[in-house]
Amino acid sequence: MAGNSNLNKANKAKNDEFYTQLSDIERELSHYKIFFKDKVVFCNCDDPYESNFFKYFAMNFNYLGLKKLIATCYDSSPVAGEQLSLFPEKRPYAIEITEVKDENGDGAVDLADVEYLLRNERNTVTKLKSGDFRGKECVALLKQCDIVVTNPPFSLFREFVTQLMKYKKKFVIIGNQNAITYKEIFPFLRDDQMWLGYGFRGNVGFFESPYQDYAAATQHKEGLIRVSGVMWFTNIYIDKRRERLLLYKAYTPEEYPKYDNYDAINVNKVADIPHDYDGVMGVPITFMDKYNPIQYEIVGCTESEGKGFSNGLWDETSGVAQPMVAGKRIYKRIFIKRRNMYGYYAKGNKHW
Repeated sequence: MAGNSNLNKANKAKNDEFYTQLSDIERELSHYKIFFKDKVVFCNCDDPYESNFFKYFAMNFNYLGLKKLIATCYDSSPVAGEQLSLFPEKRPYAIEITEVKDENGDGAVDLADVEYLLRNERNTVTKLKSGDFRGKECVALLKQCDIVVTNPPFSLFREFVTQLMKYKKKFVIIGNQNAITYKEIFPFLRDDQMWLGYGFRGNVGFFESPYQDYAAATQHKEGLIRVSGVMWFTNIYIDKRRERLLLYKAYTPEEYPKYDNYDAINVNKVADIPHDYDGVMGVPITFMDKYNPIQYEIVGCTESEGKGFSNGLWDETSGVAQPMVAGKRIYKRIFIKRRNMYGYYAKGNKHW
């Protein structure tokens, strides 16, 4: 896909200027409203003057019942200061919002009200040495927050999630589908410490970006770049986690061959998972979008960088990069098996 090509180039160059549309943010976050009340939200990869994440939370500050909104950004943002031009120079800032009122009396709370509040020092604007989420200043702000909501640099996704887990923060963030099988990320998914949100339509996002978009005319949106395989990751409970995957196919050895190099059957489509097979199954990574931890358990995966995943299923020393059926390589897989519900609850799990 053209979007993926551009994304790969951006990752290699460590250029991650992909700005999320407000409509996509509104669609996803509508499912989390009750979790924001009395919470401190931190958007720690967001130019406060341009980010639609900041705009969403600023304009919905009272509706969501937020305690505080914090936003920080890198000093290298190519669009810094183009809309809320509070300062002449482009450099990193932290904005902390604790109050949003309809100051201009137009009957609605919008960015004009937020700008007014900032100019009148009711809220805080602080210049930073660095807006890097890994820097001391941003980590100090991270420790204050309850929930992180942002679109982090895809090239730094591993570090970003690892940091969130280290400080035990709740989050709703955007990442690439390939991150599912990163060796730093997969264990969190396997152990039900994070999961997928409701997602983008067709797992395709259209972002504001300085990169050229080569999407076909039927897929193109003026001024936006198309990126396929993007999704929301979270560790906040959502009703989607209760939805059972409805299956209709029965197992037959002919239709579901075993791998040459592992004792599991291959399933080519999530919809074709047999409802009556109790052993290990290799399924496409798109299964994670349908994963219900009561219905299935995740036992392993193949690692996306082309090495075997050392988790008891695939050994890096074996030289096996991908599972094989009849001598043919199969694309990366998640390995699952049907869940014993009684055993699941007996272990003290309390997802529901």
